[in-house]
Amino acid sequence: MSKKENFKQLIYDKYTFEGDSLTLGGAMLDGECQTYSLVKVPLETLNRHGLISGATGTGKTKTLQIIAEQMSIQGIPTLLMDIKGDLSGIAVPSDGHPKIDERHEAIGFPFEAGASPVEFLSLSDEKGARLRATVTEFGPVLFSRMLDLNETQAGIIAVVFKYCDDNDLPLLDLNDLRKTLQFMTNEGKKEVEEIYGRMSTASVGAILRRIVELEQQGAEVFFGERSFDVDDLCRFDDMGRGMVSIVRLTDLQDRPKLFSTFMLQMLAEIYATFPEEGDLDRPKLCIFIDEAHLVFDQASDALLDQIEIIIKLIRSKGVGIFFVTQNPVDIPDAVLSQLGLKVQHALRAFTAKDRKAIKLAAQNFPITEYYDIEQLLTQLGIGEALITALNEKGIPTPLVHTMLRAPQSRMDVLTKKEIDSILRKSRILHKYNEDIDRDSAYEILKEKIEIAREEEHQAELKAQQEKARKVSSRSRRREKSMVEQILSSSASRQVGRTVARELTRGLLSALGVRTTTRRRRR
Repeated sequence: MSKKENFKQLIYDKYTFEGDSLTLGGAMLDGECQTYSLVKVPLETLNRHGLISGATGTGKTKTLQIIAEQMSIQGIPTLLMDIKGDLSGIAVPSDGHPKIDERHEAIGFPFEAGASPVEFLSLSDEKGARLRATVTEFGPVLFSRMLDLNETQAGIIAVVFKYCDDNDLPLLDLNDLRKTLQFMTNEGKKEVEEIYGRMSTASVGAILRRIVELEQQGAEVFFGERSFDVDDLCRFDDMGRGMVSIVRLTDLQDRPKLFSTFMLQMLAEIYATFPEEGDLDRPKLCIFIDEAHLVFDQASDALLDQIEIIIKLIRSKGVGIFFVTQNPVDIPDAVLSQLGLKVQHALRAFTAKDRKAIKLAAQNFPITEYYDIEQLLTQLGIGEALITALNEKGIPTPLVHTMLRAPQSRMDVLTKKEIDSILRKSRILHKYNEDIDRDSAYEILKEKIEIAREEEHQAELKAQQEKARKVSSRSRRREKSMVEQILSSSASRQVGRTVARELTRGLLSALGVRTTTRRRRR
């Protein structure tokens, strides 16, 4: 057989599966699309995670859109991070275009316009159901790693969580955490030290500064109630299609700390709450993280370790994670080694560093006799990619240059009116946008501090009054009248005795004279 016939046979043998699969496009050889040589991915291996990478403008976002809408059709719910704002079009059917018809004719696959059921979510002021989580849900270990705390500081956070548990103080938002830290080092210091030991004031100050840093990126809108229930990501519409949940993040590109915090909490919550599923015929949920470098660039080493652990283990929960980024080197090697599906769009080589990155990317793909990978990586056209996946036995499929199919939905953003129309149909918008402000650690401790201060003030007033009474009593005892002072002095007593004696003598003398006179008259 000729090279072309051998190639087409290879694609047919290695990309035909017994179970359900997604069709991504048509195989290409020597720059030409081989009609009816379809490149597919089995649903069974989509929880082995994936990577979509390529330079700006090569079609990464549209590839994400293709995969997500095909998953929805197959009954797989998805969660999309829409940082650039151009994924909302998945909610309405494509308007069609002659170039789309031409592309699908070359692939040998009919084009059919269609829309996916969409739910808009928001981390900030964007319209959509609010995504929130409480500080308690993070737990002391995850929260400490998120803030990149040292061992001593992490120990203080552990004490804070323990103290709040022991005293029924809900830790809902960052105000609660800050107020608790301040209370434990001031008004409640004696109580805390007796039970939990001494806490370094310097370490507490360092923690408070980290919290302020997090707040400056808008984290106060994320921490609080009502907490988002991750089960709401696994919903279906009335036709059995998987819901496409789109987190609108267009105003968070300059706040990567908040984005990485949200992603970490979401993955941790999914891992903690989803049951073990083993090997399913299709995932329960697939998560697409666009601009994935925002997660990894701002993450501490401890945070990266946590993310890597979750990615390695979350597969058993029936969850697939797909990273979308400009270059594979943006993703840590420990994460790359876990990926099953790889979709590589064109890379650009303008510098020596770029060429080195391309060479490294080429080494990540299976060896093939049909392509010069390093050269092809710089020559791929828009909407073309190198693809390799895992078959149903977990074996990597041959690398194939693919002309990707067009999205069935609109390849553009929705208008404000269209977004509002989708929001009005939401079944969870009212649930998560309801304002809840119940008493938590902040309010309870604030009241406790006010009561303690009032009691302290009353005790101080009472002590002052008692002191004044004692002073007044002593003063009364000390301040005698002038007569008392005169009578009580020794000189006064002597004068008094002398005066009394002289008066007595004079009186007796007078009496004696009178007696004698009477006797003489007789």
